[in-house]
Amino acid sequence: MSTITVSPLADLSDQDLLARTLRLAADERQATALLVAHLAELDARRLHLAEGHSSLFSYCTQVLRLSEHAAYGRIEAARAARRFPLVLEMLGAGSVTLTTVGLLAPHLTAENHRGLLGRARGKGKRAVEELIAGMHPQPPVPSVIRKLPTTRLPVEGAPPVSPASALPDGAPAGSPASSAATSRARPAMVAPLAPQRYKVQFTASAETCQKLRLAQDLLRHQIPDGDLDQVPSLALTVLMEELARQKYAATDRPRGGRPTAAGSRHIPAAMRRAVWLRDGGRCAFGGASGRRCAATGFLEFHHVKPHAAGGASTIDNIQLRCRAHNAYEAELYFGPLTLDGVRETPTGYSVRTELGIIVSQPAGGKYGQPKQDIRASFH
Repeated sequence: MSTITVSPLADLSDQDLLARTLRLAADERQATALLVAHLAELDARRLHLAEGHSSLFSYCTQVLRLSEHAAYGRIEAARAARRFPLVLEMLGAGSVTLTTVGLLAPHLTAENHRGLLGRARGKGKRAVEELIAGMHPQPPVPSVIRKLPTTRLPVEGAPPVSPASALPDGAPAGSPASSAATSRARPAMVAPLAPQRYKVQFTASAETCQKLRLAQDLLRHQIPDGDLDQVPSLALTVLMEELARQKYAATDRPRGGRPTAAGSRHIPAAMRRAVWLRDGGRCAFGGASGRRCAATGFLEFHHVKPHAAGGASTIDNIQLRCRAHNAYEAELYFGPLTLDGVRETPTGYSVRTELGIIVSQPAGGKYGQPKQDIRASFH
């Protein structure tokens, strides 16, 4: 048996590592499609019975050493592929995933499978759920607020009962049986029911529940029936307006701001509004392949040319970055930030080491070419 280690990969160039990873992902898709095809034939011949297993699921988990989740997904895909071989072709090409095939399988027919698989091409789980909800709309769920039962403490000396131990023999994870057995977890959920209609479920604290009921009462003149869709919608609208004012100075009556003083990293409100609108409230980092980051959370205002290197707070030099890409670009410019604390100042960087020593480094280096002494201070 060959041993796989990570250390030899450290010698690969960035481009070689990316190319190899893409190739391995393509190979994995082909291998998965081939395994699914074999499982379909094995299932048709019922060979798992001859091997002493009462179910194909048991054979996959005990002989093939697949996890319960992996076995369930591949069995679902294998049975769909027996009916519609196009599934295998699309799995191998990466046009659909095991997850999306599992969602589509109950809805595929001889008449619609080509069209439905085509509409699901390249789509993720949520998009496919919405596609199915459009085909088979579900009625709205009733509005309800109820207190959850108190979690029972285990009896002293009694062994803990895990969700898996409550499953019927041979029941795959993700099956109705396992869902019933693990329902005590009560995860937050957003699921499409019909076009433009969603079921939203989460566990709220007593304080949140009290606020919701109070909001219902205060809005009775506007919403007589206290519709639990309209109440949070109005509340979120107010919250989003307040957050927009805090984050990028959104206002209906903008005023001309004062210009930024030389050497200051302050970003005026008018500039924050302009940058946010220009970048569409989304990280503006562009990868080597040309793909733009899609993150809309943890956004920060980023100096393209770092402030410590003389970069000004101007619209052309300020862009939106998600927190991860903001830190990534700082490391590209200054080197790995391995010390405890780094604080940018008008004259450079103050660095706090593990020993509590503060070292000030002068700003310097042309953008993209930081001075060696600045880079070394972060190693």
